[in-house]
Amino acid sequence: MTLSKRQQFVGITLILTFLMMLTQLVSVDFRYPMVFVMALVTYALTAFALRDDLYGAEWIALLTLPTLFTAAVALFYFLLPSRWLTRLPIVGLYAVGLYALLLTENIYNVAASRTIALLRAAHSVGFLLTLSTFFLLAQTLYAFRFYPIVNAFGIMLIAYPLIVQILWAMELTPKIGEKVKQLTIVITLVLVEISWIFSLWPTRSSLRALFLTTCFYGLTGMAQQYLGDRLYKRTIWEFFSVVFIVFCIVLLGTNWHNNP
Repeated sequence: MTLSKRQQFVGITLILTFLMMLTQLVSVDFRYPMVFVMALVTYALTAFALRDDLYGAEWIALLTLPTLFTAAVALFYFLLPSRWLTRLPIVGLYAVGLYALLLTENIYNVAASRTIALLRAAHSVGFLLTLSTFFLLAQTLYAFRFYPIVNAFGIMLIAYPLIVQILWAMELTPKIGEKVKQLTIVITLVLVEISWIFSLWPTRSSLRALFLTTCFYGLTGMAQQYLGDRLYKRTIWEFFSVVFIVFCIVLLGTNWHNNP
């Protein structure tokens, strides 16, 4: 019996959703190793589903986001209250997000070899899920209250692969282009510096993650427009306006008397 791509995606979503729920039944000592196992399983299952057309940079660019998305939700899952009433909605959102993500990666996979009408919609969904993944990973990192240098290093490890895959999706080339590499390095360094500064900022970890995610949104959004030859002055002002508004929110939520 041969399964269609959509049927394979549904099967993968069900398997990984079950594993996500299973993390609540294992011992606390095994939860983080299980996140690593889930990330590997996500990579392997996604590669299996897309195996017919995978080549070159796609082995990294197409499989990065599903893997990190699973790891991000699983790590954030541990920060939630130990109640199924709280965690079941997260599992439901994970299932919907993962299925949408698998469809998106499949569109990228097909669009790399021929023109497809759904590519613009895939860019929007991929960008949204990339932002969600970055926010969840940044929130988890800040929740551990590491030293600023550790936070900066962690943000570098989080940001670099996410930026590479989201910018590569604008070109869909067999190899990652030089422009994508250069933009990725510059954006990553900027985010690392912002992370270092805001690790010393007396505000809540959720606001730090929110502002850093907004900076990620502005920088990668402008980079996408640049790669698509659509970066105009008005577009730049729109991205900077969003960053400025969120920065004002962070200022209002800053506790200048006590370091939270």
